[in-house]
Amino acid sequence: MKLGLKFGLETLTKENLQFAQQMGVTHIVVHGPRLGDEGVLDYFEMLRMKKFVDSFDLELCAIENLPGDHMQPITHATPERDAQIAKVCTSIENMGKVGIPILGYYFSLAGVSGHWRAYESGGGRGDAGLKSFDYDLVKDAPPIVDVAVSVEEMWERLAYFLERVVPVAEQAGVKLAAHQDDPPAEHLFGTGRLLTNHDAMQRLIDLVPSESNGLEFCQGTVAEMGPAKTIEAVSRFAGQGKIFYVHFRNVRGGFPKFDEVFIDEGDVNMIAALKAYRDAGYDGVITPDHTPRVIGDEGGLRGRAFALGYIRAGMQALDLLD
Repeated sequence: MKLGLKFGLETLTKENLQFAQQMGVTHIVVHGPRLGDEGVLDYFEMLRMKKFVDSFDLELCAIENLPGDHMQPITHATPERDAQIAKVCTSIENMGKVGIPILGYYFSLAGVSGHWRAYESGGGRGDAGLKSFDYDLVKDAPPIVDVAVSVEEMWERLAYFLERVVPVAEQAGVKLAAHQDDPPAEHLFGTGRLLTNHDAMQRLIDLVPSESNGLEFCQGTVAEMGPAKTIEAVSRFAGQGKIFYVHFRNVRGGFPKFDEVFIDEGDVNMIAALKAYRDAGYDGVITPDHTPRVIGDEGGLRGRAFALGYIRAGMQALDLLD
């Protein structure tokens, strides 16, 4: 397996890439980069970004999430949807030409939202800053849409998108990796949610069968669906070759109420999870995700260093490092 780390475009700096090298990271994911205008990831700006990562002997393995306005007409099914899908197809083609093999995406109206605590309020081991969710606090919150959108309407919108972009991704040699809904509530702020359980994840895979259609497997979000069944989900989807890369984090509790805790103290046995990936034949990238904020950790690197060390040690113990 490969050890990865995620940065936004603004934090894709010399210092942070040196940090990645020092931690034993080999692969980089870039989150939501705005590369050019007009709703397209520009070929030349993407090429420059990749060459910069290459210069540190690191591999740029994925772009995770397009800028919000690139997806908004599609997820909201506005009159501009077809025109924006065409632009997303151009971005995918440009990724293939540059040599970036995975596009992670999140097909949601509400996104990752509704958490009552997000790092600033402590609550963790040694009062580390945690991210926490409690559905009772948000179930009656005002909607974010003028007209409620059902779960099935969202499935129709997703099918419309995938039917048009998957063939382009196949031709470009790019894999489309869908993130699960975090938190895994079927309805949130007046919007239906898609990937809230294991069978829904399978439904996405089966919706447009293709080697280019699969999962950005957020193990933390999957654990929120039920920690006891997390290893089962790893085996199920890795065994199908449908996990394209992994967000590796732990939680305490599960929907409707949970805390995102240090990787070594949640309800999922993370070493058993690494073994399950191995046994199912997964050989891709694993990145830390949503790490608690430790003291003096304004940029979040200390928390990620702890997670990276844990993952790397687990990989070495299981002889998984490539």
